[in-house]
Amino acid sequence: MSDHESLPLTDVTSKAGIATSVRERTADHGSEHSPGCPCASHSSSDSGPSCHCGSASGEVDASAPRAALAGAPNAGKTSIYNALTGLRAKTGNYPGVTVSRSIGTCRLPEGSATASVTIEDLPGAYSLDPISPDEQIVREVLDGHHASVKAPDALIVVLDSTTLRRGMAFLAKALQLGLPTCLVITMTDELTKRAGHLDVEALGRALGVPAIRVLGHRGIGIPELRERLADTAAWPSSPIAPPTDPAEFASWADSILEAADFQPPHEDRTTAAIDRVLLHPVAGTIIFFAIMYFFFQAIFSWAEPLKDGIESGFTALGEIVHHLLDDSHPLLAGLLGDGLIGGVGSVLTFIPQIIIMFLVIAFLEGVGYMSRAAFLMDRIMSRAGLEGRAFVALLSSFACAIPGIMATRTLPSAKDRVATMLAAPLMTCSARLPVYVIMISLLVDEDARIGPFGARGTIMFALYFLGAVSAMVAAWVVKRLTDRGGVLLPFYMEMPPYRLPRPKTVGVMVWDACKGFAKKAGTIITATTIILWALLNVPMRSDAQFDAYCTASTECAAISAAADDPSSSTVKNDDGETVTDSEEIDKLLEAQKTSYTMDNSWAASIGKAVEPVFEPLGYDWRINVAILSSLAARETFVATLGQIAAAEDPEEPTSHLQTMTFREDTVTNQAGDLLFNPATVASILVFFVYALQCMATAGAMRRETGTWKWPAIAYGYMLATAWVMAALTRVVISMLV
Repeated sequence: MSDHESLPLTDVTSKAGIATSVRERTADHGSEHSPGCPCASHSSSDSGPSCHCGSASGEVDASAPRAALAGAPNAGKTSIYNALTGLRAKTGNYPGVTVSRSIGTCRLPEGSATASVTIEDLPGAYSLDPISPDEQIVREVLDGHHASVKAPDALIVVLDSTTLRRGMAFLAKALQLGLPTCLVITMTDELTKRAGHLDVEALGRALGVPAIRVLGHRGIGIPELRERLADTAAWPSSPIAPPTDPAEFASWADSILEAADFQPPHEDRTTAAIDRVLLHPVAGTIIFFAIMYFFFQAIFSWAEPLKDGIESGFTALGEIVHHLLDDSHPLLAGLLGDGLIGGVGSVLTFIPQIIIMFLVIAFLEGVGYMSRAAFLMDRIMSRAGLEGRAFVALLSSFACAIPGIMATRTLPSAKDRVATMLAAPLMTCSARLPVYVIMISLLVDEDARIGPFGARGTIMFALYFLGAVSAMVAAWVVKRLTDRGGVLLPFYMEMPPYRLPRPKTVGVMVWDACKGFAKKAGTIITATTIILWALLNVPMRSDAQFDAYCTASTECAAISAAADDPSSSTVKNDDGETVTDSEEIDKLLEAQKTSYTMDNSWAASIGKAVEPVFEPLGYDWRINVAILSSLAARETFVATLGQIAAAEDPEEPTSHLQTMTFREDTVTNQAGDLLFNPATVASILVFFVYALQCMATAGAMRRETGTWKWPAIAYGYMLATAWVMAALTRVVISMLV
């Protein structure tokens, strides 16, 4: 794979509002979702639809004129696309957010020569002399040299007025193409605010093409641009192509800017003052980690009350289902109450954490901090043989590895792209969040503290930090193996001024994240849960078989005897008190029946078959089954445990996890030991830090590399690392506790 090889495009259709969109190779954080997410709207492919997303259908009128939007990242290009088409393509404050090609339909005013025009939002590019795949796509499409995409009928060049002088190089290259062109100038409100000036109409006259002032997010200039789009055939191309000689180009740019009375903006004093602190190599790094630490503390402390409320609601709903159906339809009661409500409900209880996670991410991204974080990490990334653009891709993977893998298109070097792709799944995505939350809750009390900080949030921060460090190490190893003599290319990143994000933008990002998370729970997790419920309950056991088991089991025999005569009960509860209430004894007997059925189910057979692999980690067959189910989607680990716990204790499924025990001796534990003891819980947490348990991620990696070789390597090295690190963790924690 060469550094600048042509990468194929794959069509996926979507529709929103009045517009019809075709998304090709969506490598931004998502056109209709948040960054990383588990809930992201990624493309389907020959490897199957992403488990993180979905798309609606629609078509673009092939006969309509096609106008391409081209410009640098953060110039406001995607906001204009959204305003013209009614779609919600993802916007952000750092390169790599929009590295896809998007097509939408703009409806034109009545009386226009054509009813609509197709708007094509090309990836953000600083130059038309490509050094990265996304810039290569822009150049090929505009030149008409792309194998499957013809040249557009017209070109809309979007330039940021606050960086106009730098944008003149891009504009010159665009005008040299000879396409009918319209110039759109953005950020003029920011220019005026910072004492700059630009006569947009004079700029257009000097260039010989129409020029329009547009503020896409506020709709200013959009009606005029829409009117211009009604007759793209009448747009002129540049009467005289800009010069290519560097000295002549500099004189040309100066004369154009002088004719437009351009006065560059003054430095944003507020931004400069904040950056002196946030970009300081020491203070800035400390603040970065402090922000991340606050982030994880918030996930626990803010979300816990809402999570408890949702969990109580699902528990009550499960009890209602059992009450209504246990006598008449016990199998249906088990499927609905334990399988769906107990399994899927246990995952949906984490929606408050998802809300808080993406709320903080959306705010940091909208305020302009993410580009500063990438700048700070550039020095660290260089130690791994990568540059700051790779950090953008890895940062995207905090939400979901898929957009992170696709964002590697911004990297000029193919070897850097491979190294970053193999490292991206180690960044802790939101799909791991439910597993971390429930396991940390089993490991540490809610009130436990480490110094002045909550212990749960501190452990969460440590897990995310471990994932990030491991990703750096993995990238370093891959780079050393594949590119020992490689030279780092210069890293260029724009620092936008700090501004408060629009509430609507933040709200849309959070809403899309939750919608995608719920959709995933309603599709893949639901399907997996139903299959697991069947495996946990098949083959069915007769009363005679259970009676024979109960006679041989001391615990079950005691409960059965107590059910016949509660007054002579010898059954003890968790507090060591004798249970004499007949209703409670009946529930304990029913739990014994459920445990007997599951212990002899097909699922148990599968879990026990892989015990030689996972037993050294401290797992029993129930954890093994949950681990295997998580290969479809990590969240199903929680759904599986929730289903097992709900079946054994419908009233307190989460609390039941804390009291579950090993039912027979293993290599690491004895019968009666707590199943989720500190060593086992720590082992599970570390296993999930390293294991690649997402087929959609593997599919995205195959699409980007064009081969299954790298996904296979990723699965192999990550699962092997997960096993080794989990085993070491269990040994160390066992020695300490």
